[in-house]
Amino acid sequence: MANRIDLNSLSAFIVVARERSFTRAAAQLGMTQSALSHSMRSLEERMGVRLLARTTRGASATEAGERLLSKLTPHYEGIEAELAAISELRDKPSGTVRITTHDHAASTILWPKLSKLLPNYPDIKLEINIGYGLIDIVAERFDAGVRIGDQVAKDMIAVRISPDIRMAVAGSPAYFATREKPVVPQDLTSHNCGNLRMATHGGLFAWEFEKNGKEVNVQVTGQVIFNTSAQLLTAALEGHALTYAPEDVIQPHVDAGRLVRVLEDWSPTFPGYHLYYPSRRQALPAFALVVAALRLRD
Repeated sequence: MANRIDLNSLSAFIVVARERSFTRAAAQLGMTQSALSHSMRSLEERMGVRLLARTTRGASATEAGERLLSKLTPHYEGIEAELAAISELRDKPSGTVRITTHDHAASTILWPKLSKLLPNYPDIKLEINIGYGLIDIVAERFDAGVRIGDQVAKDMIAVRISPDIRMAVAGSPAYFATREKPVVPQDLTSHNCGNLRMATHGGLFAWEFEKNGKEVNVQVTGQVIFNTSAQLLTAALEGHALTYAPEDVIQPHVDAGRLVRVLEDWSPTFPGYHLYYPSRRQALPAFALVVAALRLRD
């Protein structure tokens, strides 16, 4: 009977259905896989319907399970939010703030600003997840994400945390010792360019240019492909390829003579980084402090 169903088993079901894995769910819940599996079977027996399809690779919700998950999730999220709010009604804000972002934003914006905040609030924990894919921050249970302004969904609250970003193309002096410098973006098709693999669609990042209102996208090719930008810079510094990166990353190496900048008159400018989060998200004290610390000042 439904009135005999343990609420703990329902919350455990939500975790299993979300994680699609008994192994990950058990680790998150702090219980053994066998105990979790027994709890799920007992829940199914009491409800008289199969909620989870079990395979050798994991578990997925059945049609009945998906229906139950959709009904339960809002209630449990509300409970979690209220409990978190109550736990933060102390002298100092506390809790974990999870943010997904690019490595460039993490190293140039998030860490420089938040590293100054953390010593004053020892009960706040910060988790920064580096990724290039445009993920669903609600489904992945992130508190916020950081992306270029024009990539933020319209239903999100967006807070600008950086000035506009200008891009640059550069290569090492050794690279240009045997090659002509490109004059227009189309010249890049004959150059060895470092490529970035985008996680969301699996495609290669197209280099974008703009001059006097004219926009040009070039699908470059080369010997190296990475899925993070730091290695692309290293490849350029070592003379293997050209790189396309934010100006603030390139310019120190140009000033030191390690890189030579090209196509500067075609360098495009993009809206700066924005911190974004759901409009319905309750602004708990720890999260509010993070937002305030990151907000770009005029």
